[in-house]
Amino acid sequence: MSDNALTVDEALAQIRAGKQIILVDDEDRENEGDLCMAASACAADDINFMARFGRGLICLTMTRDRMERLGLPKMAERNQSRFGTNFHVSIEAREGVTTGISAGDRARTIAAAVAPDASPRDIVSPGHMFPICAMEGGVLMRAGQTEGSVDLARLAGLEPAGVICEIMRDDGTMARRPDLETFAAEHGLGILTIAQLIEHRLQRESQIKKLAQTRIVPHGLDTEFELVVFESPVTSAQHVALMLGDLQQRDDVLVRMHRANALTDVLGVGPSNGKVRKALRHIAREGAGVLVYVLPEIVDLAAQVQEIDLGRPAPEPAVARPPELREFGLGAQVLVSLGLSRIRLLTDNPRRIVGLSGFGLEVVERVSFKDLDVPYKELD
Repeated sequence: MSDNALTVDEALAQIRAGKQIILVDDEDRENEGDLCMAASACAADDINFMARFGRGLICLTMTRDRMERLGLPKMAERNQSRFGTNFHVSIEAREGVTTGISAGDRARTIAAAVAPDASPRDIVSPGHMFPICAMEGGVLMRAGQTEGSVDLARLAGLEPAGVICEIMRDDGTMARRPDLETFAAEHGLGILTIAQLIEHRLQRESQIKKLAQTRIVPHGLDTEFELVVFESPVTSAQHVALMLGDLQQRDDVLVRMHRANALTDVLGVGPSNGKVRKALRHIAREGAGVLVYVLPEIVDLAAQVQEIDLGRPAPEPAVARPPELREFGLGAQVLVSLGLSRIRLLTDNPRRIVGLSGFGLEVVERVSFKDLDVPYKELD
């Protein structure tokens, strides 16, 4: 922990006072960081500081409710962003601006968008401010700076909207944790991690509940699994957990997080074909483990079709957004509710899990499907 590290309460006090902080994922040295502040307190000097010293894209983070109130459509209906960043069309204040790009003009646009009585009449598109919609449930659903900035503003008692800007080094590359600590010291800023914010909220809020429970024998197996359906009271999103064995007696537990895909899971096409059954069979062989089946709020079959060429062997998609990255949220809460803390993650994705320590979870090993001795053809 650096000398610039903030507690969540200290960060909230600074956000409430209209100050900027640096928001990072967790304590990992390879983390990137964003300047972050409450949108309702953002002035021209703040925008100028972000543009001059942060150097990244300055964005306005807001809730879905405010996006709908302003009538702002998504920038792309089919989001192919690597991290699922939910950009909406750029905006400008309808009145009180000139070219729209100056620090004062952008601050004016932010004020117009987050005003208590803001409406579509107050803004125009396109413009020089870039709105991003935070996922409902905040960092407990998606461990991103977008959700973190909105959560901080809300927890500080302000309008749930933030302004964020990535921090870059002088050479144009992204600043990492050592750079961010130097940056914080030079400018008198504090650093908060999303993992801290997740832990803070988990200690105070209930974000998951059990809806139903039964026992089943999955097709192709002779082993009985316990099936539990969980729901988020915030978004009504539901996940299914298939469990086997006495999980509390294991030092580490094999876990598979699987995003539901009707074309892949039911029709057997696509790069994930057979992985659910392969994971269940491997869990059965080990005698203990969990498969969390992640059900999206909205099933976009058209997007799934576009990602799969039915006439040829399906390649790995160019853009992958597995739930074990930033959108681990509800699935992580499922694992915690089952009493897990140390897990062996069954995945072929090498990327680090963001903010996981805030849930009290640790990945002690990654198990690749390529290393399993259960070939796909055995599962038919």
